[in-house]
Amino acid sequence: MSLASPLALLWLAALIPVVVFYILKIRLRRVPVSTILFWRQIYDEQQPRSIWQRMRHWLSLLAQVVLILLLVLALADPFFAWETRQLRRIVLIVDNSASMNATDVSPSRLAAAKDEALRVIRGMRFRDELAIVTAGGSPRVVCGFSSHSRTLSHAIDDVVATDNPTRVIEAVELARRLLGERQDEHQREIVVLTDTAKGQARQNSNLADHSAERAPASPPPNLNFEVPDPGLQIRTRRFGTNAGNVGITQFQTRRSLIDPLGYEILVEVTNASDELVECRLEIDLNDEVVDVVPLKLTPGQRWSQSFEKTSADGGHLMAKLDRADTLAVDNRAWAVLPQREMLPVTLVTEGNLFLQKVFESNPLVTLTRIDPPGWKPPGSRIRQNAGTENSNVAFNSARSLATAATSGITVLHRHVPEVLPSGAVLVIDPRNSCEAWQLGEPIQNPIVHQQDKDSPVLGHVRLDNVVMPEARQVTFASDEGVKVLARSVAGDPLLATIERPGQKVLLLTVNLDEGDLPLRTAFPILMMNALNWCTENRGELRESLPTGAITEIDVAALRSVGQAFQPDPNAPSDVELNQTTRPAGVAGTTGQPGKADLRLVAPDGRRSALPTPSERLSLGPFDQCGVWRVVADEGDTTLLELACNLADRNESDVRVPKSDAATSASVVSTGWLGNRPVWFWLIAVAWLLMAVEWWAYQRRVIE
Repeated sequence: MSLASPLALLWLAALIPVVVFYILKIRLRRVPVSTILFWRQIYDEQQPRSIWQRMRHWLSLLAQVVLILLLVLALADPFFAWETRQLRRIVLIVDNSASMNATDVSPSRLAAAKDEALRVIRGMRFRDELAIVTAGGSPRVVCGFSSHSRTLSHAIDDVVATDNPTRVIEAVELARRLLGERQDEHQREIVVLTDTAKGQARQNSNLADHSAERAPASPPPNLNFEVPDPGLQIRTRRFGTNAGNVGITQFQTRRSLIDPLGYEILVEVTNASDELVECRLEIDLNDEVVDVVPLKLTPGQRWSQSFEKTSADGGHLMAKLDRADTLAVDNRAWAVLPQREMLPVTLVTEGNLFLQKVFESNPLVTLTRIDPPGWKPPGSRIRQNAGTENSNVAFNSARSLATAATSGITVLHRHVPEVLPSGAVLVIDPRNSCEAWQLGEPIQNPIVHQQDKDSPVLGHVRLDNVVMPEARQVTFASDEGVKVLARSVAGDPLLATIERPGQKVLLLTVNLDEGDLPLRTAFPILMMNALNWCTENRGELRESLPTGAITEIDVAALRSVGQAFQPDPNAPSDVELNQTTRPAGVAGTTGQPGKADLRLVAPDGRRSALPTPSERLSLGPFDQCGVWRVVADEGDTTLLELACNLADRNESDVRVPKSDAATSASVVSTGWLGNRPVWFWLIAVAWLLMAVEWWAYQRRVIE
């Protein structure tokens, strides 16, 4: 045995005054009395003194000496050599992923795991050190190495349930790094409290595979942690039963690139159970039912389907299953549908029925037709679509044309001013030159030889089989910002774009009055793509993120969303955000959101401040299913909405085979000292000795 504080033995000097006080005898005081008759009678009746009565004085001295020895030895903190060799450094991994919220174990798997974690803490031996790591989503160290049980218990209480996927493998690697940082003779252990029996298979969600209709319901393999260090011991305690579950494993929506009001929904439902399941899938848009589908899923079946719907309004799409099971978080899924906004288009033409009708047929376009400058027939008026008033407008200069262009998109048919207006401009069949190009001779029967298939303007459009009797040669004044999308066999540009600061121009040199381009379905698609390109409308897909994901946004563009809704005529008409993040239903604000702080609001109302040190800002990881919002503090204006779903087939499969569900030996280990130091038992013996001495010497009994 060794002593941790040998200087504490100096307290043995306290034995000297104790022994001196017991050896010293008290001299009796003589007192005269009138008679000793009564004292003699008492002395004669007294029985002979017992051994206890003769020894009680020395036994009391011995008890005091032993008591002092016990207290001093406890202060010296003795310990055995085997205690040093068997000290443990433990990393406790608590899985707080979505599957741990399953209720097949009352009240939940996570609650049972936290109770087991408290048992592990209570089972720590003296001088053992323990750290706590969570494995739901990105592994996180909740509490560093500590031997204080109360601190560790409070850290376990602070572990909250999340909707993140399981990351046990990564958590074990983090635990190994924590143990590897301190090289000593301590025994190193990793205790894993989880429900997963899928190993690395649960680490990947595999969302891209939509082809398989059924998934085999075979039991997953057990966790198999490779231990390169033989001195490291890993113990796993699993929670859960073989309970089945049905969940929505994918839910996405996007706007149609062809239909102005259309949108598509992709839903996938997985039956992760060993029995036939009948349920109903309901899809709502802003709490209004869009579709209801009855489902009949065989064991292990994965059902997926796409729906085509129409709506100009954006908002929140929600899919929900009407079947209650052990895991409720995957019975609902959310998606954000971008809102379609009315687009003002000013058409400057002498008259082209095909060009006018292609814009009038678009329900999102507010069309205004204006006669070109210099051509003023008697009684000419601005002809607008239904619901607008007719009025005489003098449009005789490029300045007035530029003023009209600021309200939306300007479409110039044939007549082109010398200086193109700012903003978005579509030029079709130009008949005169301008500052951007010089017009050449007509081209007879051009054939499209080269087409940029990657351009969003030519998405779903083929021009190589279109009959074009006539086009115009064009020579650009500068190659800066010019991109030719379609060329003829001779190399002449037929379709090109020009991007300059404050200006975007799409040039089509084909004569629409000749040929069959206006009669083909490619023409309205081309015009729709042109409108989307001019307005930078790439917000067709607002991807629903999986839990645990991290995304980036453009801070400057995000702040400008609120400013775009101010009554400012110079404000931009549209905003491009990362991941096509133009919010649906952005409300106006009376403040200046460009100067307000940004906050991230979780579905449950939790708010966290967002730092904005640079142009790009990372959001996440998202640990809860639902719709997350980025708001400006001033006015609480919603600038961005992001949907987050579980979207993990492996996480929805909460089945734990019986061989894994049956708990192995307890992870709590105790020593023969009962996980208490030697000084604790010395103090306990000292208290016991004090109690015995009090009972023998200090107790008073009145009969």
